[in-house]
Amino acid sequence: MRLSPNEIQQRLAGARSATLGTTDGTGRAHLVPIVFAYRDGVVYTAVDAKPKTTLRLRRIANIEQNPHVSVLVDHYEDDWDRLWWIRLDGVARIAQNWPLRDTALELLAAKYPVYADQPPPGPAIAITVERIRSWSAG
Repeated sequence: MRLSPNEIQQRLAGARSATLGTTDGTGRAHLVPIVFAYRDGVVYTAVDAKPKTTLRLRRIANIEQNPHVSVLVDHYEDDWDRLWWIRLDGVARIAQNWPLRDTALELLAAKYPVYADQPPPGPAIAITVERIRSWSAG
């Protein structure tokens, strides 16, 4: 069954992680786990300080080539009556140094306290959601 708009808002606010799906210039899919914040039809995430060889990640290059992305938020429990997922399809923008990046970091720090102490050094990503699909077992 589909989730109501109110249920979607609540579950996105409470979800701790998601999966970002991008594609490269040849259409090859690339999936990565992300932390995120959602407000007013926009998903925000950022390249954080966890060990990486570069801040120029494949997800950034993919978005520059093809900004159409998907974010999947899902919940699993052994009680299958409590399963649900939400998929947010939209268009991503890379936010390096303008107010959009500030908004992303502010929302992420409010949801993830570690970001208040260690703001992500890399670019932020803002995804304008064009379509939401959802399902819930219960």
